[in-house]
Amino acid sequence: MSESVIVASGAPSPEVRRGPRVLAIANQKGGVGKTTTAINLGTALAAVGEKVLIVDLDPQGNASTGLGIDRASRRFSTYDVLVGETPLPSAVMPTSVPRLSIAPSTLDLSGFELEVGHSRDRAFRLRNALTAFSSASSDEAQFSYILVDCPPSLNLLTVNAMAAANAILVPLQCEFFALEGLSQLLKTVEQVKQTLNPGLTIHGIVLTMFDARNNLSGQVVADVREFMGKKVYDTIIPRNVRISEAPSYGKPVLVYDLKCVGSEAYLRLATEIIKRERELTAAAPS
Repeated sequence: MSESVIVASGAPSPEVRRGPRVLAIANQKGGVGKTTTAINLGTALAAVGEKVLIVDLDPQGNASTGLGIDRASRRFSTYDVLVGETPLPSAVMPTSVPRLSIAPSTLDLSGFELEVGHSRDRAFRLRNALTAFSSASSDEAQFSYILVDCPPSLNLLTVNAMAAANAILVPLQCEFFALEGLSQLLKTVEQVKQTLNPGLTIHGIVLTMFDARNNLSGQVVADVREFMGKKVYDTIIPRNVRISEAPSYGKPVLVYDLKCVGSEAYLRLATEIIKRERELTAAAPS
């Protein structure tokens, strides 16, 4: 990704935004489980009592479709929000999952970079929208978590997500080239941290599509844990046919089959993330 995409003049000064924790779910590799993680982690967090908003920043809109939001019903989308045509609350839609909402995506997002690429605030469109959203919301209307589903590339949409996020959650498929892609992502996160978002951190790395019958999967797990240490979540998401089937029914796997191993894994991941958040809060200076 070019330096010009990351470095933006006229950057707003960092400000403390009250309200939700914003986690960008990012990896420039496709097929690693970003959207699956966004949908099912969001559902799992909602299931344990959190109020969650998913922001779909992928022009393919799979997170929206996977939560049963058909394209015809998407009156406003994240594209409308990012180009300044509508405020974020107008784009937010409820889902069939209690306490889980989504700001859906449309293919219009494909033209976002071309449309705003020369704007001074091009990297801060999402951050500005979230700040206005949180400031205008009552305490009762606040979300506790906002999960941003990023596209499978390190483009301006992903930079917007990183500039707006408190932390990055990285899904990493248990495959041979996993660490190679991770290194590139970590470099981008460091660039964004230095130029756009000094508070940005890696919240954690979730290993996905683990196949216990495959020796390579076990080796990847060992290598990633050695390389990234405690940043790797204890929870591993297994390769599970029910996880793969659920999106075709417009449902998270926890709604499609609560008892399957995939659902149980995402519930464990949600619990682990909440635990990390509590530890961060406890460690923060008063």
